[in-house]
Amino acid sequence: MKELRIVFMGTPDFAVHTLKTIVEAGYKVVGVITAPDKPAGRGRKLQESAVKKYASAQGLKVLQPTNLKAKEFLEELKSLHANLQVVVAFRMLPEMVWKMPELGTFNLHASLLPQYRGAAPINWAIINGEQETGVSTFFIDEKIDTGEMIMQEKVAIAPAETAGTLHDKLMVTGGDLVIKTLEAIKKGEVTTTSQKNSGDLKSAYKFTKENTRIDWEQPLDSIYNLVRGLNPYPTAWTMLKNGNDELMMKIYAVEAEPEVHDMEHGKIIQHGKKIKVSVKNGFLELKEIQLPGKRKMTIKDLLNGYDFHPNAKVW
Repeated sequence: MKELRIVFMGTPDFAVHTLKTIVEAGYKVVGVITAPDKPAGRGRKLQESAVKKYASAQGLKVLQPTNLKAKEFLEELKSLHANLQVVVAFRMLPEMVWKMPELGTFNLHASLLPQYRGAAPINWAIINGEQETGVSTFFIDEKIDTGEMIMQEKVAIAPAETAGTLHDKLMVTGGDLVIKTLEAIKKGEVTTTSQKNSGDLKSAYKFTKENTRIDWEQPLDSIYNLVRGLNPYPTAWTMLKNGNDELMMKIYAVEAEPEVHDMEHGKIIQHGKKIKVSVKNGFLELKEIQLPGKRKMTIKDLLNGYDFHPNAKVW
């Protein structure tokens, strides 16, 4: 058995859980690479990444390179004498970095590869109406999410799942899968398989203003899945025409009500403390939204101080 000397690379909360799992399992983490501190909030104060906060609290050595090809960073990375690198939710690595350790560099990805390669696999699995997704570990190569597969674990997607709840499930399952992967590497028992690059492969490309906007001509299920898949971030949005006002409205949560009707799509209907939008094959009841300058709130709370015009609609 080899003693593993691990460099961990990651930035957000999703990565923290895996790093914590590795540390608590007793593995030797000789360094942590994370994003540089960034200004955030009204005061533009420098904010540390979630991974940096955890690593610092554990007394781990932290490196925050702005340039992964910089000579100073490469020398410092080499001086850690790591024989394995573990990557979770980090940026693309140059070849000189991922090839450095003797045992290679493996990545945890939140999908069942080769499906949903890319930046937002958790969201797109829900948006596309999948009933199952999972996590994969694979050795990094020169392309994005295409390397030799090590292990996978499946996770069911519940009917009302959001990107937020699925993120938390996959975070826990992913931490466990990384430990299984480390055990196999430590024992010299890793077997890999090549990923398929043909067939019906779905992508997990980045979100834009355009692909997060709701198209009210889409069927009920498609809009329902889009809202779930973008909750809590980056959030589905639409334009609201309410009397003379035209506002951008973020929609966090809806309930789907299948029903045959001949109403104009996008029309807003109010029943007491409920607001529905007519769509193809039914209605979407708005549960939680955010209007400009206001906090996120339930429709019930919103209606305490906001009125919808009889001809209000979304588009």
